[in-house]
Amino acid sequence: MTDGPPRTTISAWRPTVPGIAEVFHAHFTEHAYPSHTHDTWALMILNDGAVDFACDRHRHGAAGSGTVVLLPPGVAHDGRTVTAAGFRKRVLYLDATVLPEELTGRAVDGPVFGDELLRHRIHQLHTSLGHRDEGHVAAVHTGEEFEAESRLSFIRERLLFHLAALQPPRTPGREANQLAAALRDLLDSRLPTGISLQEAAAVLHAHPTHLIRCFKQTYGLPPHTYLTGKRIERARGLLLDGRRPAEVAATVGFHDQAHLHRHFTRHVGTTPSRYAATRRRP
Repeated sequence: MTDGPPRTTISAWRPTVPGIAEVFHAHFTEHAYPSHTHDTWALMILNDGAVDFACDRHRHGAAGSGTVVLLPPGVAHDGRTVTAAGFRKRVLYLDATVLPEELTGRAVDGPVFGDELLRHRIHQLHTSLGHRDEGHVAAVHTGEEFEAESRLSFIRERLLFHLAALQPPRTPGREANQLAAALRDLLDSRLPTGISLQEAAAVLHAHPTHLIRCFKQTYGLPPHTYLTGKRIERARGLLLDGRRPAEVAATVGFHDQAHLHRHFTRHVGTTPSRYAATRRRP
């Protein structure tokens, strides 16, 4: 399904494989992701092209088909095309049952792996999860699901090998700033209804500007940007579950469908309706 700039294509679906929250395939020619976070690990391989991205305010580059990128949960990151041809990527969003959150710091310091074996295993997993062929949608059946679980197990083993080889993080843990962590928890708990800055400051007994500075210093993006990104992430899941965009907008805290449409397109590179239309039905 085509949307946005010429040659930009996107497909996304939820496979029935434990540990995999979402599969996302895309070809971007002009898209730039704003800074955002995920609750999941994002494991990306490139089919071709190059991408420039920041992870925890440190810029990195990835190019070529042998590159693997691992972005940890809760860490701000962005991404943008480098050349006019853009890039093709395949992403697995993995939950905490696959990789423990305590490895986040190591992944922040070394998010790019030049590992052909790991890349090949991820490619095999994507193949077992189903693919599009001239508009045909393939589902993950019982035998294929077992194969996918097996391949994910070997990928996890390889990722743990790489992360174990990295030095412990140079900086203190991300939860060291208790005030920023408290604000993040508060924003997460008020995702559908939202909360004003003044109310948050009163609840946490902190000055509003100090609260904002503290949050940005800890997580790499301001609180309102974090909140929008979390709402988009929740919206993605609901859309892939078959919920209508207007219903999703109200559920995750956007004013209306147009509000969801504007932010969703900026973050994901396609509209909510077209994103939902790519989902695969078992």
